[in-house]
Amino acid sequence: MTAPLSATSPEPETLTSLVSQLVDDGRSFIAAEIDLAKARASDKVSRYRSAATFFAIAGVLALAALIAFLVGLIMALAPLVGPLGSTLIVVGAVLLIAGILAMVGKSRLSGGQA
Repeated sequence: MTAPLSATSPEPETLTSLVSQLVDDGRSFIAAEIDLAKARASDKVSRYRSAATFFAIAGVLALAALIAFLVGLIMALAPLVGPLGSTLIVVGAVLLIAGILAMVGKSRLSGGQA
């Protein structure tokens, strides 16, 4: 005859070991959350960096197009008022527009209009 199997249950964990395990799990959870936040921030930075690069290239191309337009305008006016006159007219008009835009910007900064 064989001896009956004794049903041994695992020893109950003490309260201090459970609290210690809870603290360790909490630390692991916080570290994982921090790593997740870092990964999300890194992803956003790379997307914004890419978008900023495209905006910068678009700005440079728009500036080149504006310069080409102004040169063309000077050349178109040259037969009518001469090269110097057409240059002065175009530069004066551009400076006038720039001055108006600067004054509008300054008034919005000082609280004139929102």
